[in-house]
Amino acid sequence: MGFGVFMGIVPLWGFQLMIAIALSFVFRLNKALVIIAANVSIPPMIPLILFLSHITGAFWMGEQAQNIPFTTDLTLDILKANLVQYITGAISLAVLSGVGAGVITYALVKVFKRE
Repeated sequence: MGFGVFMGIVPLWGFQLMIAIALSFVFRLNKALVIIAANVSIPPMIPLILFLSHITGAFWMGEQAQNIPFTTDLTLDILKANLVQYITGAISLAVLSGVGAGVITYALVKVFKRE
């Protein structure tokens, strides 16, 4: 589950699920769980993931961090200025979310384990 969530958030646009499936074979993971968890980036969640990635990236950028301009004047220059912050934040968010999902899944399996 943790690997699937990681792959669902990491910024490999368009290839996330394909890479997740391929790596689930390599690492001998449960393919169904990886596919289900990798679908965390469904359309209703994408704005939240993008926003949290940008906010997380601000932590790594320090003084160079930029705020998201909530205007209708979205230009290529604004996207370029925020790209590094978004990518570093997306990778960090993917790692944190993947580890969190893995820990929560492990704890739930231990609690509800049949004897």
